[in-house]
Order: sequence, then C-alpha cells, then structure tokens
Amino acid sequence: MSRIGNAPVTIPAGVQITTANNVLTVKGPKGTLTQDYDAKITITVDGNVARLTRANDEKATKAKHGLYRALLNNMVKGVTEGFEKTLVVNGVGYKVAKQGKKVVLNVGYSHQVEVEEVDGITLECPSQNEIVVKGIDKVKVGQISASIRKIREPEPYHGYGIHYSDEVIERKEGKTAGK
Repeated sequence: MSRIGNAPVTIPAGVQITTANNVLTVKGPKGTLTQDYDAKITITVDGNVARLTRANDEKATKAKHGLYRALLNNMVKGVTEGFEKTLVVNGVGYKVAKQGKKVVLNVGYSHQVEVEEVDGITLECPSQNEIVVKGIDKVKVGQISASIRKIREPEPYHGYGIHYSDEVIERKEGKTAGK
C-alpha cells in the first residue's frame, strides 16, 4: 500500500474541495486551484478530511495514488498559507530592484535583466540582494524561482550568482602558487 496515498488530507476551515469530471478544485481564502486527475483514483471528502483510494494495484496506479495525494495536500496548503522561495543575489555590484510589476537585475551582464510577474505570482525585493517569489501554486513558485536562478547560476570559486537562501554552494579552491 502507498504510505503517502493512504494518509488523509486535513482540510482547514474556509477551504472547499470539489471534484467533477476528473477535475479537482480547491477554493480557499487566498484563491482557487484546479488539477486534472486520473479516473482510477477516487477522492472522497468527509467533513474536514479528504481521502484518496485507487481502483487497482497496478504499478502506474499506485504511483499516481501517492502523487495526487501530495498534489491535493499542496493545493490545500497553497490556498490557505501560500508558498514562497527566497533567492539571494551575491556578487560585487550585483543588485536587484522592483519597478512596478517587474524586477530588474544587475548581475554582471552588459545589460539589465528584467523579470516580469506572472498571474498568481508576486515578486518582492526586501533588500538589494534578495528576491522573494510568492504564490499559491507550488509548481509555479518553483518554476519562476528556477528561471530567475538560471539567469546567473552561482559559480563555485567566489560564490557569485543567484542562489536559493537555503542552498549550500560547494566552493572550490582557487589556483595555488606553484614553483
């Protein structure tokens, strides 16, 4: 049995879960999220608990059982608390600034790089070397964060670049003076 798939999802107050035509909809105080799911998975809501069951024990169905339970849990968390990722910009002269609905990055190129906000995602710059990506959809938050990080990936010698706040950059030793 799937350990993740069998775990119930607790539904906090103010959150509604509806299913129709293999489309899962979660409404909460921060917004609404939808997700298609496989017909072999059944979602039942009893009071403040949602449970997922599968039709058979095929390998693909077992995998989807845990997947859709994790997606449902992330959707419930997203519409109640939201998700956020913090990126740190490190480098001499590197800085970021918010201008309207976009973030302008000066990260060592001959030009400034602009990142626009997309629907459901907000970008904040609490300081000159931090970017906070917030939203209710965990996948979108992660994707936008990854695309910002890709603009200037951290290099291993000085650590210059854009990295996640909890990311550890493995540093390399520089050249040594030989004989």
